[in-house]
Amino acid sequence: MGLDQYAYVAAKAGQRQEWWDGAELDADTSKFKNPNLAEPRELAYWRKHPNLQGWMESLWKRKMHDTNKEIPDSDWDSSVNGVELELTWEDLDDLEKTIKKRNLPNTQGFFFGDNNDQHYYGHDLEFIKNARAEVFLGLKVFYNSSW
Repeated sequence: MGLDQYAYVAAKAGQRQEWWDGAELDADTSKFKNPNLAEPRELAYWRKHPNLQGWMESLWKRKMHDTNKEIPDSDWDSSVNGVELELTWEDLDDLEKTIKKRNLPNTQGFFFGDNNDQHYYGHDLEFIKNARAEVFLGLKVFYNSSW
């Protein structure tokens, strides 16, 4: 158990869940397939990068506030656990500045592990570069996590 974090590209919000909902195991290849929908493509994976999680939680809360969506009390602490969060060009710019300044918020959680900012520094910047290319092409980039 622990904090697993993903970034992926899709044509629309909800496509990842929709793909899994219609996916079936192919007996010949032992891989899941969905003949009706393209599978979202993974851009990045992190294992226990708690401060990135903290930054994403803050972004999610800001976006919820900016759109006047109510955050149920029961969801406030768990925040983005299993929640699809779209990352815009501006979000990626903000994230890049924060990472380069080495200013990700110190974040702790039971399954989160230790600060991994230095370990993931290059990986984070590569993700941002690749995510920008996808957004430029008109696709959507999403972050999701589970613990």
